[in-house]
Amino acid sequence: MQGMQKAKLVSLFIIPMLGACTTPRSTDVSETSKQLTLTQSVTVDNCSVGCPSGGSEVTLNRQAYTLNNNGSTKFANWVAYKITKETPASGRPRNWKTDPDVPAGETLNPVDYNGASVALKIDRGHQANLASMGGITDWQTLNYLTNITPQKSDLNQGAWARLEDQERKLSKTPDVDVVYVATGPLYEQNIGSLPGTNKVHTIPSGYWKVIFTGSSPAGGLYAAFIMGQSTPRSASFCDFQVTVDEIEERSGLTFWTSLPYDVQAHLKAKRGQLAPKIGCASEAVVAN
Repeated sequence: MQGMQKAKLVSLFIIPMLGACTTPRSTDVSETSKQLTLTQSVTVDNCSVGCPSGGSEVTLNRQAYTLNNNGSTKFANWVAYKITKETPASGRPRNWKTDPDVPAGETLNPVDYNGASVALKIDRGHQANLASMGGITDWQTLNYLTNITPQKSDLNQGAWARLEDQERKLSKTPDVDVVYVATGPLYEQNIGSLPGTNKVHTIPSGYWKVIFTGSSPAGGLYAAFIMGQSTPRSASFCDFQVTVDEIEERSGLTFWTSLPYDVQAHLKAKRGQLAPKIGCASEAVVAN
């Protein structure tokens, strides 16, 4: 009898001990995951002097880009990426996918673009483009539809594509280590709707882009552009230069927030001196 009681006491003692040994393991894994997430957020810097502010609360920080999603329009408010001599790659496939990190009701699915090319003469336009960022380890995320917008074919394959070409060429020059790019949509007129979906969405009427080299635009090597969806295929991107002030006014975003306010104000009020390095004359005629 005493032996049986001792056995019961031992079993009662062992069971809590086993629980105490096994429970912390799941906690440790959870804490480790949190630490990894925080570390990744800190080490990925796609903006240098601050990503644009004024968008939504949903920002995704990935190796290939940092993206702020808009659940109402179903497209990103802005996408920021940095091009180095190692990031470009050619021949990456366009395997469109729904972004797994965004709620289903706040982005589109591949089938939502069905029929759009014929009906609206649009492409699935990358904001952070494959050719510039295809060498990044998570390059597949470039095909997530959060990084895609319905962009008119003449724009996507014309002036916009030529500007992206110049970004890559700039990154290959010996005196340039990194090219920082921020880009996003404008919604200033009705462009219609995608015919293959009944989801509420808003097609952009145009796009902006801000480029600078080095660790900061304060050195003067920056340029900003706005192009409308109706931009002709043969147009020169050089004719669409603007100030950062104009992009802020038309997009509702704020740029370069880590710089002192007086430095920001000075830079944003004038065109930068990057244009000649990307194939433009020092002074271009604004055509938008």
